[in-house]
Amino acid sequence: MQSQESKRIYTEEFRPQQHFTPAAQWINDPNGLLYYKGKYHLFYQHNPSGILWGNMSWGHSVSSDLQNWEHLPVAISCTDTTGIFSGSAVVDSNNTSGFSSLDNPPLVAIYTVHQNDGSNQSQHIAYSVDEGLTWIKYADNPVLDLGMKDFRDPKVSWNSATNKWLMTIAKPLEYKIAFFQSDDLKSWEHLSDFGPLGATGGCWECPDLIPLTTPDGETRWVLLVSLNPGGIAGGSGTQYFIGDWDGKSFTTDQKSTKWIDYGRDNYAGVTFSNAPENRKIFLAWMSNWDYAAKLPSPIWRGSMTAPRELTLLQYENELHLSALPIKELQSATDYSFTINADEDREFAICHGEQQLRIHFDSTSKKITVDRSGAWIAELEDHPQSTPPIELPEFTIRLLLDHGSLELFVVESGFALTTLTTLPATSAILQKTAKR
Repeated sequence: MQSQESKRIYTEEFRPQQHFTPAAQWINDPNGLLYYKGKYHLFYQHNPSGILWGNMSWGHSVSSDLQNWEHLPVAISCTDTTGIFSGSAVVDSNNTSGFSSLDNPPLVAIYTVHQNDGSNQSQHIAYSVDEGLTWIKYADNPVLDLGMKDFRDPKVSWNSATNKWLMTIAKPLEYKIAFFQSDDLKSWEHLSDFGPLGATGGCWECPDLIPLTTPDGETRWVLLVSLNPGGIAGGSGTQYFIGDWDGKSFTTDQKSTKWIDYGRDNYAGVTFSNAPENRKIFLAWMSNWDYAAKLPSPIWRGSMTAPRELTLLQYENELHLSALPIKELQSATDYSFTINADEDREFAICHGEQQLRIHFDSTSKKITVDRSGAWIAELEDHPQSTPPIELPEFTIRLLLDHGSLELFVVESGFALTTLTTLPATSAILQKTAKR
């Protein structure tokens, strides 16, 4: 059984140092990720008045480096009858919406309004003319309403090929992602639907469609789709599809289901809009709907993953999505190890009697993480594993923080994120055994 000592990890004393947490209360999905005038804006699903899910509003924090955050007032608030669910935000550089001017382009947030009686979800917009400090809800909302009970999480981007806005949005219970376009962020035209395909063990949520360059210099498109339940490690998870976008439809010839993370605690991740140098920087909620509300956290409940940069790499004669921590990340508890595939290798991350075990099996070629010795006894759990790693030698990277481990297999693009009850300063012990 986990001691009360181990549960201190979820208190102020052990607040994560390398990961975003709110000043207080509940958070889940990141929303409205945006870069503008030297600041990264992180909005997020937030209950301003409680430690459990509810009163869904957009919390707001800003950072110049994605590591040190300034907490700001709630940006977009719920009402007595509606919640402000997930969405995105853009810089309307050409003032297509008419909300401001070319000299001071508006920031526009696009989000789902959920009727608390469960009758409808529709898409609304709000705008800011003071660099995101205050937000005004558009008077003629909603801007897109299909009369559906489940229709949410719009991710909007500028399509330079058509000079129109593109919305990527989930039809959760149909296992479909829909695409719409607009000239002005106010009137939307349906283009196509994608799916069902891949994993369909839970509702589809929080999509994101982004272009990436292959190692050969070709442009391919990646569609991120979160689902809950049905994740690869149980509960929440995020799959991805690599394919093509012709301006109207997304297509893929991908045969297998691919996951951006093989751990239990990476969900609802999307990329920052307008990031410098067109980088695709990804941030996700570091938790799982199976137990998020049960973590013993009296002050704040929920955190984000380390910011990661998305790239495409070639592995086993096919493209894979890699999501490694951004190069700017500075951490004293960031470790890398070289693994010989002909040898079993074991790492034990220890703090007192608590122990998390990482094992590479040279027969199965898989890395397995067992956190049962550094987890909460009341929460049922099981080991988490990567797919087989078919390389003669590879690098694993371990990023530790208070209450979390993020494991990366650098050459294959595999990642495994898991919460723990260990402090960041835990000792790492190694053992190698030849076959």
